[in-house]
Amino acid sequence: MATKKDPHTEDVSIISNGVTIDGNLKSEGNVRVDGIINGNITVSGNLTLGDSSRIAGEVKARCITMSGQIEGKVFVEEKLRLESKSVFKGDLIAKTLIIEEGALFDGRSSMKQNSSSSKDLNG
Repeated sequence: MATKKDPHTEDVSIISNGVTIDGNLKSEGNVRVDGIINGNITVSGNLTLGDSSRIAGEVKARCITMSGQIEGKVFVEEKLRLESKSVFKGDLIAKTLIIEEGALFDGRSSMKQNSSSSKDLNG
């Protein structure tokens, strides 16, 4: 029996190298950025930032894998992976943070916790 898939889980929108967006980007699917975005990004799916990507603004996504640059606040529902060439300057809220050797992270990070785990930690 076939299961019904979310039509946005397979879609990937691509912002190519050489493209600059001055404004906000919103997507219900997955996005790959190899260009420059001066504005906020909200992605319901996964966000991939290639080597040549540069983001200045607030970024929200389910998962982010980056090897480019972000300057701003980042909110990740699940996991942020900073690959070896990535540069991240700003504040982060994520469940999981993976920093590969060579990556630069300059800012503050906070791990989201559900209410039951915060009760456990706070007594």
